[in-house]
Amino acid sequence: MSIREIPMNKVRITDAFWSPRQRLMTDVTIPYMEKILRDEVPGAAKSHAISNFRMAAGEETGEFYGMVFQDSDVAKWLEAAAYSLALKPDKELEERVDDVVALIGRCQQPDGYLNTYFTVKEPQNRWANLLECHELYCAGHMIEAGVALHEAVGKDELLHICIRLADHICDRFLQEDGLPGHQEIEIGLMRLYHATGNVRYRDMALRFLDLRGQDPQWFKKHTPAHPNVRYGDYDILPEDTAYNQSDVPMRQQTAARGHAVRQLYMLTAMADAAADTNDAEITAACDRLFDNITRKQMYVTGAIGSTSHRESFTVDYDLPADRCYGETCASVAMAFFAHNMLAIKPEGRYADLMELELYNAALAGMSLDGKRFFYVNPLAVDTSVSGIVPGYQHVLPQRPAWHACACCPPNLARLITSLGKYLWSANDDTVYSHLFIGSQAETKHGRISMESSYPWEGKAEYTIHDGGCFTLAIHIPQHAGKLQICINGKEVEANATDGYCHIHRNWQAGDRMSVAFDMPVRRLHAHPCVRDAAGKVALARGPLVYCVEGADHAEALTALILPDDAAIRPVVDGDLAGMITLQAEGLVQKASDQLYSADAPQTSPAPIRAIPYFAWGNRAPGDMLVWVREA
Repeated sequence: MSIREIPMNKVRITDAFWSPRQRLMTDVTIPYMEKILRDEVPGAAKSHAISNFRMAAGEETGEFYGMVFQDSDVAKWLEAAAYSLALKPDKELEERVDDVVALIGRCQQPDGYLNTYFTVKEPQNRWANLLECHELYCAGHMIEAGVALHEAVGKDELLHICIRLADHICDRFLQEDGLPGHQEIEIGLMRLYHATGNVRYRDMALRFLDLRGQDPQWFKKHTPAHPNVRYGDYDILPEDTAYNQSDVPMRQQTAARGHAVRQLYMLTAMADAAADTNDAEITAACDRLFDNITRKQMYVTGAIGSTSHRESFTVDYDLPADRCYGETCASVAMAFFAHNMLAIKPEGRYADLMELELYNAALAGMSLDGKRFFYVNPLAVDTSVSGIVPGYQHVLPQRPAWHACACCPPNLARLITSLGKYLWSANDDTVYSHLFIGSQAETKHGRISMESSYPWEGKAEYTIHDGGCFTLAIHIPQHAGKLQICINGKEVEANATDGYCHIHRNWQAGDRMSVAFDMPVRRLHAHPCVRDAAGKVALARGPLVYCVEGADHAEALTALILPDDAAIRPVVDGDLAGMITLQAEGLVQKASDQLYSADAPQTSPAPIRAIPYFAWGNRAPGDMLVWVREA
């Protein structure tokens, strides 16, 4: 029985935690990003993205500037702006969006082709180098933006541009082999198929997916030599087939390899296609890779990508905390993948992953003021090493204002502004509530609202506004303690199956159902093969992973020790806008003037204060640790 998300235009978020973050997007971050794209923010890395479009339209002269995929920054900003307009109508923003869309239309070639780099710089080389040149990647993001404007605010000009672009791609690649160097077009085509009902777009997405790995030598055969040309931060080697998951057929893959974002974008499209076609082989491949990532290659925060070398997965259990790459885009893509898996089968492990990413690895990518962004999200920072010593240049103690490769900020913006579509889904007899995020949803079974105290308390209350006979299935997080569910004040049996409590009832208008569960502080220990976490503990409470920061400790963070019997107290902290921090009486190892000593280390009492991981790096630059030594 088909399970589909309840669209975000049928959902209104009313959540004490997330509503302010959505307002931050609409009021601060999205306007700030637009200024960046127009090169209007002094001191920020140059973007030149809007100027690239003006040059492609013949309205400005100059040289193309930026990465070969610079167009995608504009596309993701447009997608986020579409969701922003749905959240908060803004006539001036709407007019500026219309102007950018019209500019994009003036860039489109008569045959539907659309890419500023090749229009401006190499018109003779269109589609000549799929490995490195990101034409299909940029097209995928533009198509996603067109669908977003159509679905969120009913604007169809960009959708029509993208239909012409998609038709051009289908005309070329449905009959001719072509392998995207960076997966994304598959996501865009699936979204365009859902929006238009044109099965040709789904067929094209499936063809791109199924061709991957059928001929591991494809890129080597079809990539031109260009010894003096660099399209990105590094040359992509045609023979490195694991890097873009082209060494093994998509349906046979068993472990995540290569570039983390490429892998997760592919999985996002695979899950969407599997849900639509009921393809058991693709579903099985998604499950195998989900298990491999979450059980063997994922950080405790939800971050993925263990090395800066090609922004990649490495091998099972290789999860170095201080050299973690953990690209924000990869965490955002993990949320996309988990969301699409819920359309195949509503299991708690997918909602748990979505929750982990939203509250930790993804959210940490942005500063609390919405104007600074991490590309890399480490689990340990030593300011004497991070950003300085070779091998640690990517690990920064503070979020930059922007990045030359600026894929992450707009990716995070489009996730947070579209959050409504991740909360609810439904089929003919069941409404699923996946996350405890306060909201109202218009479902096929009537209007339902939910108020939540999450993530600080394990409390939520649902109100049924229209009534009817259906099942309300509520995701109970895997970390939840003692659970109690009451309907109209009377306790009912609460048994979770596959992570969901199913309450079947002939609901009456005005029925209220409360959900309450304990959220004790949890001490998390890693698999013994995770070298960096051996003998250490990470702290978590509810959906939040915590860390310690140098701003709260006079001693080196590596000298802190948390005894295994120390009481850990959740404390409402006025210094951090009412967030709950964790406090404990720990120990600190006294420093010695000897590099090595036969004497036993000496310790003394020291308070330990841990803050939510998403909030680190918002004070003066300093050290940070997620894994703390345990006595």
